[in-house]
Amino acid sequence: MSNIELLEKTLPVAPLKLVAMESCRNLGRKVNEHIVSFRKNTINEVTESPLYVNYRSNNYLTEYSCPRFGSGEGKGILKESIRGTDLFIMTDVCNHSLTYTVNGHENHMSPDDHFQDLKRVISAATGKAHRITVIMPFLYESRQHKRTKRESLDCALALEELTNMGVSNIITFDAHDPRVQNAIPLSGFDSFNPPYQFMKALFREVPDLVADKEHLMIISPDEGAMHRAVYFSNVLGVDMGMFYKRRDYSTIVNGKNPIVAHEFLGDDVSGKDVIVIDDMISSGESMLDVAKQLKERKAKRVFVCTTFGLFTDGFDQFDRYYEEGYIHKVITTNLTYLPPAVKDKPYFITADMSKYLAIIIDSLNHDTTIGSVMNTTEKIHTLLEKRNRRS
Repeated sequence: MSNIELLEKTLPVAPLKLVAMESCRNLGRKVNEHIVSFRKNTINEVTESPLYVNYRSNNYLTEYSCPRFGSGEGKGILKESIRGTDLFIMTDVCNHSLTYTVNGHENHMSPDDHFQDLKRVISAATGKAHRITVIMPFLYESRQHKRTKRESLDCALALEELTNMGVSNIITFDAHDPRVQNAIPLSGFDSFNPPYQFMKALFREVPDLVADKEHLMIISPDEGAMHRAVYFSNVLGVDMGMFYKRRDYSTIVNGKNPIVAHEFLGDDVSGKDVIVIDDMISSGESMLDVAKQLKERKAKRVFVCTTFGLFTDGFDQFDRYYEEGYIHKVITTNLTYLPPAVKDKPYFITADMSKYLAIIIDSLNHDTTIGSVMNTTEKIHTLLEKRNRRS
């Protein structure tokens, strides 16, 4: 049974309300439009029932604000009632484009600032909403998910703090290490992955891409991304390879041990298109080095797929590597902030995640299974079949 059929046969847990924090305002608007469209086309015969009061709406977004005092301190304000609602709060902790003023000085918002604003909105809603779900595509402090020597466990602490404030479910994407959910074993935690959206965007933008063993190979840039590459290669029915990083563990640069070299394990890539899959591009240095090594091994075209494109060092190096032929396309989602400059990059492809997010929210609001939403294997197979029929 499809998700649409399940939604037609079940009642929502409570009236749906959505708060899209300023950090992901545009994504929130798109998600809202999809949900409005879903609900206009599902329930037809029972709209007069009092059980479906507020079910259909032209807008599920709730107005809010997080104003700041001159000292930089802030507060969260909900501008309409959310009592008894199923409240979903969306935030992008990586949106560095937003600013606020501290004693006359302009500050760019850091992930810490976004997390504080999220807690302010939760605090304004606590005790009033029927249920609170936080949608945080890039999980706050997810790269500090384990302790080595005398270190803080920031991600685990953040998850515990949210659940202690009354959050029932936490939705994220491509968590750096999903095992961090062990910090909150009695609360809901789901990490979704976007492989279907990657392949859909890639097939749309690269019509001559052939997904078979003779023409395509999946590459993991490091051991941490192995499970993603294994899934991709199995679903597409192609071979895979991986790089492993040799690091200098005697020094620490920018909070991590510097990479000395990338070593490759796998079959010959010469003449084949390769898809390099990972969870994020931070500075991009590691990913670009992998792309260069693949081209030196005579790979045909290098496609980089990553859930989060942070581009902390800008695009200059990506532009140069594209011009020199080391990378062909970079595919990333719109789950985190993307600078306006990406629209002018000939190699850049955005995989839109708004419809996927809307389906997740609608399913959770009806308390229906999201197993079919999480499992994208069937969708990718259907996509491949359609493509094969056309060719």
